[in-house]
Amino acid sequence: MGNVPTAVKHCLSYEQLIQDYPWLKRWLLEEKTVSRHEYPEFVRIVEVGPRDGLQNEKEIVPTGVKIQLIDMLSGTGLRVIEATSFVSSKWVPQVAAGATEVAVFGSASETFSKKNINCSIDESMLRFEEVIKAAKERQIPVRGYVSCALGCPLEGHIEPSKVCEVAKRLYEMGCYEISLGDTIGVGTPGSMFKMLQSVMAEVPTSALAVHCHDTYGQALPNILTALQMGVCVVDSAVAGLGGCPYAQGSSGNVSTEDVLYMLHGVGIETGVNLAKVLDAGDFICEALGRETNSRVARARGRNL
Repeated sequence: MGNVPTAVKHCLSYEQLIQDYPWLKRWLLEEKTVSRHEYPEFVRIVEVGPRDGLQNEKEIVPTGVKIQLIDMLSGTGLRVIEATSFVSSKWVPQVAAGATEVAVFGSASETFSKKNINCSIDESMLRFEEVIKAAKERQIPVRGYVSCALGCPLEGHIEPSKVCEVAKRLYEMGCYEISLGDTIGVGTPGSMFKMLQSVMAEVPTSALAVHCHDTYGQALPNILTALQMGVCVVDSAVAGLGGCPYAQGSSGNVSTEDVLYMLHGVGIETGVNLAKVLDAGDFICEALGRETNSRVARARGRNL
């Protein structure tokens, strides 16, 4: 290149640049990776507060309070609100007349399954077959849940392959959607990525949802990771209600308010009115005599 200045030579030689600045290649790769992340245009929020949230309360919540909470949430634009739960499959025929959807709750942890629903994973699948069959006969869709997808309070680490196995079985039984739950909130974006990567190899991404607890403050980053991988359904609970009775220190579900704030902040549509959800959160927290677990609500001076 003769007397061409060094800076110009560097501009003309990628190889020389990489040799002179080893960090540059990594930086370019990171930039390329980040630029490829795309978020879904719309995310469906599944509100689990009235069911998963309130069922963990030590005191019985009056029916009138539950009904008013559900009524308030119904006015926010939420498309799906889980109202209650039943332990035994024998209840399916009795509730069929009014149910628009039912759910079955499995686990990726053998020990947790025995502790939570008093049967092994294989035994639970046999029970679920009865529920799903009864629901299908009445044309009621069934949603499947997989607990301990990112960790178990009794077994610790759960292999992604085990989560995949349970999710696949539920999907093949006829569950239209599988919600993968970080029951004790120990997951990180890294473990979420690995778990979803495994499950997505066997179950369509369009049939997956994530259900995150916020024990370690990782719920929102985990959800963001799931969205970047194509998941378009997120479970959450108003005011961050809920918890896990078998995991000491486990916090509630990620709050609907916080999820909405994040989603709207990156331009994702939800069809849900955040202000109205905040009002519902104020109501239930006052009724329960507790502070909200929503950071958004606290930042806006709600429920103080």
